[in-house]
Amino acid sequence: MLRRPEPGTRAETLLLRVADGDHEAFAGVYDAFAGTVMGMICRILRDAAQAEEVTQDVMLEVWRTADRYDPQRGSAKAWVLTLAHRRAVDRVRTAQASKEREQLTSALLADRDFDQVAETVLTHDEQRRIYHCLASLARLQRVPLVLAYYQGLTHLEVADALDTPSGTVKSRMRAGLRQLRTCLEGRER
Repeated sequence: MLRRPEPGTRAETLLLRVADGDHEAFAGVYDAFAGTVMGMICRILRDAAQAEEVTQDVMLEVWRTADRYDPQRGSAKAWVLTLAHRRAVDRVRTAQASKEREQLTSALLADRDFDQVAETVLTHDEQRRIYHCLASLARLQRVPLVLAYYQGLTHLEVADALDTPSGTVKSRMRAGLRQLRTCLEGRER
């Protein structure tokens, strides 16, 4: 087992005892450093509530990792404040990354005036109902409506395409539209 060098200060002695699992020594370490840690973190975060939370996290880390402290590499205070500084900077970076993600998300969503998924579902549902109702029409009514509304033909062009008088095409289209409306209204209920 490695022999630790003699500590130089009371805080170092306490921290070495914490490394050995001494609960009472941790109370002394907490009392010695919690105020200083809190002050430094508060200056970095500029939020007392978050600083309290991060201070508790740091002091818990001191308890869990006290065996990593090496008095030959620096004072106990420097070691604890290094842990605190790292934790505070991590919190700032996490908060900044979260803020940037929220801004990006809101910028992406601001371009949309509607919920794209819901709109797509409604459109597909509406198309399915229309196709069903169109299929229920007689062929003489369905074909002129499909040519007019899906192929973009005028009633005169539909009449030419079907080699049917224009008045007959108009009558069939009106009757088909009435039946289509009745079908769609019945399916909405």
